Amino acid sequence: MKNNRRSFIKNLGIVGATAAVIPSSFAAEAKEVNLLNRAAKTSTNKILKIALIGAGGMGVADTNTALKHENIELVAVCDLYDGRLEDAKKRWGSSLFLTKDYKEVLNRSDIDAVIIGTPDFWHKKMSVDALNAGKHVYCEKPMVHSVEEGNDIIKAWKKSGKIYMVGSQGMSSLGNEKARELLAAGAIGTLNYAEGFWARNSALGAWQYPIPKDASTQTVDWEKYTSISKDMPFDPLRFFRWRNYLDYGTGMAGDLFVHLFSSLHFITNSYGPNKIAATGGLRHWDDGREVPDVLLGMFDYPDTKQHPAFNLSLRCNFVDGTSGSTFLKLVGSKGSMDIAWDSLTLKRNAGGGSDDPFLAEKAKENSGRPDRKKLVPPLETVYRAEDGYKGAHYDHFANFFMAIRENGSVAQDPAFGFRAAAPALLCNESYKKNEFINWDPEKMKLV
Repeated sequence: MKNNRRSFIKNLGIVGATAAVIPSSFAAEAKEVNLLNRAAKTSTNKILKIALIGAGGMGVADTNTALKHENIELVAVCDLYDGRLEDAKKRWGSSLFLTKDYKEVLNRSDIDAVIIGTPDFWHKKMSVDALNAGKHVYCEKPMVHSVEEGNDIIKAWKKSGKIYMVGSQGMSSLGNEKARELLAAGAIGTLNYAEGFWARNSALGAWQYPIPKDASTQTVDWEKYTSISKDMPFDPLRFFRWRNYLDYGTGMAGDLFVHLFSSLHFITNSYGPNKIAATGGLRHWDDGREVPDVLLGMFDYPDTKQHPAFNLSLRCNFVDGTSGSTFLKLVGSKGSMDIAWDSLTLKRNAGGGSDDPFLAEKAKENSGRPDRKKLVPPLETVYRAEDGYKGAHYDHFANFFMAIRENGSVAQDPAFGFRAAAPALLCNESYKKNEFINWDPEKMKLV
C-alpha cells in the first residue's frame, strides 16, 4: 500500500500544483519531503550561549538573526579590527567578552556554539579547532577555501559528535521546500535542465566595502590575519575587501554559486555534478581585484537513484544594469518552476494534459457528451509566503538550534555543505585552467 501511495504522489503533478496541499492520507509521505525540522514542538527553555568569530557584515547579520530566537545569549565576540569590537559592544552590550584571539573564545567552557563569519580562508582551521574544542558550529558558506579542505572538516565533525551547520541560509526557505515537494510529486515531469542567476551592482563597485579611516597595523592584527596565508605588507584592501583576492576569498562562485548549488541539491536530493566548466572575465570592475566580475558555469549531473541526468547553467554578473536579481529555475518534461526564497511560480506546458485524478474522472463521465465544456487546470500557479514570514535566515538558525537542543541533525551538515562548495570552487579551477574538471560527487573527490 505504501508503494502505491508513493507512486500516486509521484504522479500527482497538477494536484499538488493547483491544490497546494497533499491530501491528509498521504501525510506520512509528505514528511519524507521536508528535512528542515521546522516544527515548533521543541523545548526552548535551555539557554544556548553563543560567540561570534568574525564581526563583519555577514557575521553581524547572522548574530542578529540568531538573537531573534528565544533563549539565545551572546557571550563573546572575536575580530581582528578594533572598530568592530567597539561596534559589537555598542550593538550587543558592554558585558561581552571581546578578543582578537579566537582560541580564547574556544577555551571558554560557558560557550555552546560559535558562529564563524570570517573570510573564507579561515573557515577550515577555525571549524576544526571549534569542533575539537567541543563547540557546535555555524559556519558561513562556502564551508572551505579549497576542495582539499573538505574532508578535514567532515572528519572532525564526525569525531566531535557536535552539530555543524553551513550558512547558505536560502536553502531553508519556503520556496525551496515547496519546490522539493512539487518535484517529488511530478509537477514538472522529469527534470532535464536547471539554471540559476545572481546579479549585483552598486555605485561604489561590487565588493568594494568601506575602508575605515583608522585602518592600520595599530587597529588591525594583520600578522594574525595572514598567519595561514602569504606573508605580505599590510594592505587594508586585502583585509576589508578580501572577497576580491583569491588568497582570502573564493570569488563569485564561492560567494554566490554556492547558494544556488545548496538550493538545487536540497530540492533534487542531488550529490552534485560530475563535470564542471566555467568561463568569464573582468568586464568592468578593473580595480585590482583578482576574480572575474562576470562568471558563467556549466555542469553535468549524472543519472543517479536520486534523480535523472540533467544539465545546469549558472550565471553571475557584477556588471548588472538592473540593480540586481536572483533566480533558480528547474525545467522538466511537463513544465518548470521559478524558485525564490519566499515564492515559487509553477508553469505547466500547454496541451500537456493533466495528472489531476478529479479531472480524469470528469473526462470519463463526459465521454458521451463531447459538446460539454470541461474544467481546465491553470498553466501557471504562484505560491507566496504568508504575511509575517520570518524568512529563510531565521529558519536556518531554527534548524541549527533545534538540532543542538534535541541532539538532532541539520539539513546542511558538512557533507552537504562540501558537496555544494566543491563544484563552486572548481569553477575557479576551470576558469583558471581553461578546461573541464571531473568530480566524483558521491565520494567527494577529484577524478
